[in-house]
Amino acid sequence: MGSLSTLASLAATREVLADHGLTAKYSLGQNFLVNDTIVQKIVALAELDGADRVLEIGPGIGTLTMALLKGAAHVTSIERDADLPAVLEETLAPWWDKFTLIQKDALDLQLSDLNAQAMPTKLVANLPYAVAATVVLDYFQRIDSLQSATVMVQKEVADRMAAEPGTKNYGAYTVKLRLYAQPAGRFPVSPNNFFPPPRVDSAVIRLNRRPVTDASGAPLDANVVRAACTMADAAFASRRKTLSNSCKTYFAGRGAQGGAVAQHLPELFERASIDPKRRGETLSLAEFVQLGQELLAVQAQLGQ
Repeated sequence: MGSLSTLASLAATREVLADHGLTAKYSLGQNFLVNDTIVQKIVALAELDGADRVLEIGPGIGTLTMALLKGAAHVTSIERDADLPAVLEETLAPWWDKFTLIQKDALDLQLSDLNAQAMPTKLVANLPYAVAATVVLDYFQRIDSLQSATVMVQKEVADRMAAEPGTKNYGAYTVKLRLYAQPAGRFPVSPNNFFPPPRVDSAVIRLNRRPVTDASGAPLDANVVRAACTMADAAFASRRKTLSNSCKTYFAGRGAQGGAVAQHLPELFERASIDPKRRGETLSLAEFVQLGQELLAVQAQLGQ
């Protein structure tokens, strides 16, 4: 297989940066990918086809973007560095008619920024590590058209994304993400594949959207999913405490309505058939869904 991205080498990356008088900005978490083999593995894991509309965060000089444009119908990239649009106009010129650049922070993306007639189907990106976990969950929650995310993240973040109950990496974030998507493959990436090399190990992980269903097989109502997310936050609010104590602390600190819920927690756990002496890391996804359903019942009972 030939090169997917002519920018994916140390020499090419340095040349492009030098031509534009630029250097990597540590404040923006810029670590440019310089290995075409890794680019090829990302594209292969993402399983792009000619109909896909890809959303990318942090295109940098266009290294991964170039490969994505060769395999997708359209690529929309979000870039906050004001110095890079001029670079991308040059490096991605042959594909400019199927490329859209949104100049803003990925955390501030609004659905109105995207083309409502051609919403993205896949998120594929070498993510800035400082925002990676937040962005992936947020986009799965808000962009219904996203079928999958194939993203480069810090190894520890990938571990949290893929964690199972009872393990040290299993926490509120894992539960919330799993309510929207399921891990479907990953591979490690060492620091020497970047310029400059990051001080951490990385991993590319693919997450496939999958609807969580109830006992009858019907997709869960959005309110139940949100309530399950709330119960995950509550269960892990004080990680070493029991469900009872952690949830009580969480809801008691959330105003009058939260305080009212806290008073009904024994009833909530009893209805869910979950021992309040357990800890959050022992609960399965189905058990968090059950807690979410009972939270809604308690809130309805309280008129909230």
